[in-house]
Amino acid sequence: MSAFTESALIKKLSELNPSQQSIQTLSLWLIHHRKHHTAIVQTWQRELQNVPEPKKLTFMYLANDVIQNSKKKGPEYGKEFSNVLPKVFTHIGETCSSEKLLGSLGRILNIWQERGVYDPKAIADYRSRMNREGAASTAAASNGSKSGGESAAGHKHNHTSSSSSSGNSISSSNNNNKSEKSEKREKRKHEERHMKSKRPRASHHQSISVESPVVEPENGHTPPYLPLGEPPEPEELIKALTSIENSASSDALVRERIAKLPPEISEISCISKLEDKDKAKVLAKQVNEAVELLNDYNARLAAEMEERTKLAAMLRDFQAEQKELLAQAEQRLDEHKKKLAKMMSLQKEIHDHLSNLPDLTQLPDVTGGLAPLPSAGDLFNTLH
Repeated sequence: MSAFTESALIKKLSELNPSQQSIQTLSLWLIHHRKHHTAIVQTWQRELQNVPEPKKLTFMYLANDVIQNSKKKGPEYGKEFSNVLPKVFTHIGETCSSEKLLGSLGRILNIWQERGVYDPKAIADYRSRMNREGAASTAAASNGSKSGGESAAGHKHNHTSSSSSSGNSISSSNNNNKSEKSEKREKRKHEERHMKSKRPRASHHQSISVESPVVEPENGHTPPYLPLGEPPEPEELIKALTSIENSASSDALVRERIAKLPPEISEISCISKLEDKDKAKVLAKQVNEAVELLNDYNARLAAEMEERTKLAAMLRDFQAEQKELLAQAEQRLDEHKKKLAKMMSLQKEIHDHLSNLPDLTQLPDVTGGLAPLPSAGDLFNTLH
């Protein structure tokens, strides 16, 4: 990968687009240069404040990808982003009004909370800053105190009626603002619930217990990318595959025991053929043993189904990671092929230049020494 410089980062951020490939490519580059995490996060914050509103969401998708996919390599990015996220969400809350953008950021916060990326209190603070709830309550309290002050002043100067009407108008304005904001929040929550109800449900392993939100394409572009979960380590995947090989469905001994159970234990008609109490006790014992055997085997099969579901999710995430790495390797291969072509071209130019140089072996032998150069006096006499 190319070396890290702040100018290179700014260039890559300016070229960032909402496609999965663009976000993943830059995310992997940032994770590779995680030792510069402080400068990277500061530059990311500064550039986010200067980009148009739609691209702010793309910047947040990038941050989400870096935070979640860098946890295995270290907590640097998670801690560094937590230092700037309050200011970022405050900036977004003050400058952005798109319901779609705020709804998408709300889904990111839901994922962070459900996966334990950040503390619930911190996420609640981010949400309130984004929705400007803290600013609204502060403004309401300030307006209330001003209204009270004006009312008291009116009583003091015997202008009770005018002061009362002024206080009522301010209170009415505040109530209207509050109701409008509460309606917007309720509308946003309703949209989020509606989006969640559209999502297909699936069982995942514990680290990816929540699916990524479904994001619609914007202006014909491919939808922005949110990772489903962290891919497993190869050792973890091998262990899961090995445990499946020794699962209940492959236990031939138990299956043979079940196949050899006598038919009398499952036929109700056999009860009427019992002749005495002793035979009934023997049949009851056989039935109890068969029930215990089947209950144990069914429990093992249910656990196996759960393990297979988790394994399927692990394989999916592992395959996705390998595809990402393959794409990165192919990109680096293309870069090195281009460099090789340039080097071959330069080598050919050097070879052609060398072939045009004179052959020193064809020059006359000067081992005996050259004639002495004329002196200054000889040159002067020659000129006159």
